[in-house]
Amino acid sequence: MKVPEKPMTEQESLALITTMINRAKDVNHSTGLTSIMWGLVIVVCSLVRLAEIHYNFRLPFDIYLLTVLAIAPTIYFSIKEKKQSRVTGYKDRFIDYTWLGFGISIFLLSFIMNVLFANLRPLKDSVELATGTNLVNMTYEYMASFFLMLYGLPTFITGASMKFRPMLWGGIICWVSCLAALYTPVKIDLLLTAIAALFAWFIPGIILEKDYRNAKKELGESHV
Repeated sequence: MKVPEKPMTEQESLALITTMINRAKDVNHSTGLTSIMWGLVIVVCSLVRLAEIHYNFRLPFDIYLLTVLAIAPTIYFSIKEKKQSRVTGYKDRFIDYTWLGFGISIFLLSFIMNVLFANLRPLKDSVELATGTNLVNMTYEYMASFFLMLYGLPTFITGASMKFRPMLWGGIICWVSCLAALYTPVKIDLLLTAIAALFAWFIPGIILEKDYRNAKKELGESHV
């Protein structure tokens, strides 16, 4: 014989509803899809460029153009999450602007590095003849450290503000990789970048997406 469930009091019902709403607000802002996508894009770009250098071939296009193509899905996912989220709090806006600033900084750094390489190329032959050092390649070896430094900043801030340890540690991994890349050749730099993107964005994104779907399932069951 099935024992009837004890009906909840008004206070218990209110507490349950409040808990579920607060949890929904947290997970609706970060489904994890954007993090998964960018983690995958950076991993693929880094490994493909590593393969180009190691096996001495070049694709007919720059593999890093994938980062440009990823902007449209990023905007789509962001708009979709905004529509799903009933409430946007201070923390949400803070994280949004942190990542917006990160995107602008990445664009500016890429632009600066391109201008720098363009200015160095006229000096390349004379410096290489005098010192035996390829000036452009030597400068290129430091690019990964600059980018890894930037990768770590919004990742660490997001992990700390959300109390989400996988992303917090992902930011730290980016910074450790940034220091390591100062003393390693380009091939290892690319491998470090792929590893950092894997732990900073791809894996945390999978965890966020799983938590998001579990929370949605619980919310659905609570209304039954």
